[in-house]
Amino acid sequence: MFDWMAWTTPVAVFFSCIVLMLAGMTVWEIKSPTTLRKGFLPIETTRGDRLFIGLLSAAYVNLAFVGISGKLVAWMALEAEPSIWISFVLSMALLALVMRKG
Repeated sequence: MFDWMAWTTPVAVFFSCIVLMLAGMTVWEIKSPTTLRKGFLPIETTRGDRLFIGLLSAAYVNLAFVGISGKLVAWMALEAEPSIWISFVLSMALLALVMRKG
């Protein structure tokens, strides 16, 4: 059923984190309903809005990293492509920033 996708460990960890975040946000919303708040994002957002924006941002960071990782080898004279874990850490840091300050 899942043969169409390359299920590597980083991909599985990334999607597992998303599922855990969605479950955690659901429980958090039930226990403590959210209110609108203004952060560095140009709109007032709820926790769910910030999670959605953060997840989209994390996905774009991962896609951009995959897209430029081959070029990084040539630009920086690396022996191999950089680890996908770098983009995972960067995307989760961006998600945390959006959730906290967005």
